[in-house]
Amino acid sequence: MAVETLIVLIPLLPLLAFFAIVLFAHRNNALSHWLALIAAGVAWMLSMIVFRRAVQTEELSRFPFAAAIEWLPTGSAALKIGVQIDPLSAVTLFFVAWTVLMIFIYSIGYHNFGQPKGEHDRPGLPPHGAEIRDGHGHVHRVPSIEPMYARFFALISLFAFAMFLLVITDNLLTLYIGWEIMGLCSYLLIGFWYAKESARNAMIKAFLTTRVGDVFMLLGLAALYSLTGTLNYQVILNNPAVLNGLASAASPLAGVSWAGLIGILLIIGTIGKSAQFPLHIWLPDAMEGPTPVSAMIHAATMVSAGVYLVIRFFPLLSAGWDGHHLTLPMLVMGAVGAFTALFAATIALAQNDIKRVLAYSTISQLGYMIAGLGVGAYVAAAFHLVTHAFFKALLFLGSGSVIHGMEHGVFHTGENIDPQNMLYMGGLRKKMPLTFWTFLAGGLALSGFPLITAGFWSKDEILSGAYASGQTAIFWMLAAAALLTAFYTMRQITLTFLGQPRSHSAEHAHESRPVMTIPLVILAFFAITAGWVGIPEYFPAVGGLLPNWFEEFVGSMLVSHGETAHFSLLPLGVSVVVALGGLWMGWLTYRGVVRPVDPLEKPLGGIYTLLRNKYYVDEFYQWAFIRPARWLAETLTDRWLDRTIIDGALHSIAGFGVWLGKSLRRWIDLPVINGAGDLTAAGTRNLGAFLRSLQSGRVQIYATVGLGLAAMVAILIYFLWVIG
Repeated sequence: MAVETLIVLIPLLPLLAFFAIVLFAHRNNALSHWLALIAAGVAWMLSMIVFRRAVQTEELSRFPFAAAIEWLPTGSAALKIGVQIDPLSAVTLFFVAWTVLMIFIYSIGYHNFGQPKGEHDRPGLPPHGAEIRDGHGHVHRVPSIEPMYARFFALISLFAFAMFLLVITDNLLTLYIGWEIMGLCSYLLIGFWYAKESARNAMIKAFLTTRVGDVFMLLGLAALYSLTGTLNYQVILNNPAVLNGLASAASPLAGVSWAGLIGILLIIGTIGKSAQFPLHIWLPDAMEGPTPVSAMIHAATMVSAGVYLVIRFFPLLSAGWDGHHLTLPMLVMGAVGAFTALFAATIALAQNDIKRVLAYSTISQLGYMIAGLGVGAYVAAAFHLVTHAFFKALLFLGSGSVIHGMEHGVFHTGENIDPQNMLYMGGLRKKMPLTFWTFLAGGLALSGFPLITAGFWSKDEILSGAYASGQTAIFWMLAAAALLTAFYTMRQITLTFLGQPRSHSAEHAHESRPVMTIPLVILAFFAITAGWVGIPEYFPAVGGLLPNWFEEFVGSMLVSHGETAHFSLLPLGVSVVVALGGLWMGWLTYRGVVRPVDPLEKPLGGIYTLLRNKYYVDEFYQWAFIRPARWLAETLTDRWLDRTIIDGALHSIAGFGVWLGKSLRRWIDLPVINGAGDLTAAGTRNLGAFLRSLQSGRVQIYATVGLGLAAMVAILIYFLWVIG
């Protein structure tokens, strides 16, 4: 089978699973998850086949696997859609296929398939747990099956389809279609438990916030098509003449080239999708959805799509870059990414919800990637995108396993605590050993633990790129973010797994089922080993022991310029020190916590409150944008524009219609139409009355009148004959 055919089948299979579940399996839970799982499994297998062929193909960046057909006629030409696998899409397809499959398998255990359904379980609400009676007559409460089980697997199948479509497409238009389908899926899955007000608010917040970036991205797409007449990657990004033309042509924005303006518009789209400041506010609230949804959004799809976009269009964003003076889009990415990385890392320090810590961690790590692109570290940003997907999927699924264990304890003890609050955990290392060791692997990778974790190699490359580019401010901001990342990661591990239980629920927690822990083990393997394919040759001691395959493969994507290897002991030393130092300080600070109180809360005082409340950015947006918009809608729009102008105009038209109707009735209807009818009726009535007066009923009179009339007629005829 041709490789192009295999590529087309990859997104098609999850889409078919979505329709099959919606149409035929929506009432059969087992069939629904098997349809979704088989589709994801076959898509994974095809992805691995395509990835292997891509790796074995020479000059894949110049001659990618590609096929296209005409889609929409535009007059003299037609928009084409097709598929394309080049080095960047190949490595993206690899991590998307693996993480999607692991999340699908995990979801079966997360939703407790096979457990009894509780009588209090209702669609739109999380399962409350079912009461079962053992052989001794004791009643136990266990987590029960999700009441909207089939709907969940249908939606995540559609989610997977959208991301696969975005990865394998050969043009920006189809990418945008997959981009928007993911926005719809995130809306539906974040608000999956729609009966919860917080979930409804979160899904609306996510949908509207990401739409802000999507509008600007669409403007960039339209401008690019207007200038080039195409949205095909190869025609635009692998064509120096097109890139140089866009870099030299002036846009309506004074002093900015068309390449710069379009690049900024695409970056704003990424800021919305990948939750960068100031559009970061939706991602922490997305934790309202089920944990597998969080993993899908943070690792396999959604936010990865935003970074993938700017990596894909890096040749356009860097058009005109001479290797020293950054272009305007690169400056924007560097500033936004570095600030977001540090900003989100500080907020994560004071979050107690195990999933919210990871949410702000995702925002921070995405900032790392975007800042890496801003300083020209193209391969490093792509490398961190891959490694981050594995260890962040592992951490989110691991947090879901922890929450499951804590929920069991809550059900068993009846304790009124939040099972996601780390301050009420502790000691879970002994209760959930497999979850602990895999979570530890993911946490060390996130922290950039030296040499043995994937996160170290990709993060170190970004720091080295920032230092080599001369962007000192960006380098130190990223280094500070790395220090805080290691600190809050060890804080999370220590509060959750180490020490003694700080609640009765933690004492009764238990390990999750194998269907949930096996995906954790597989993802932990990649969290450790995925970085070994990108060890620089110049790295001391271990450089050159393994080929730097990733840089050679993905680096071949750059046509006009490439990254130059720069080695310096300073960024390497900083990377090692901040990782180990942050982990050590985190353990030192939280190792002795015995009460559900954060030891930093009192010494930090107001700063801790500021961090816990996320710098009050949400409150500021409420004050600056949402409340004025609501006031405008309710006061100005509703009361003045709607009721006064629109309703007033409509009422005036209605009043004129009533006046016109009355006038027409008075002037035309009554005197003319009704008058003519009445006159006809009166005439007929009068004629009838006259004729009736002539009907006496006497035959003699009728005969006399008849003879008289006959005589008169005869005389008249005779007279006319005589004259004639």
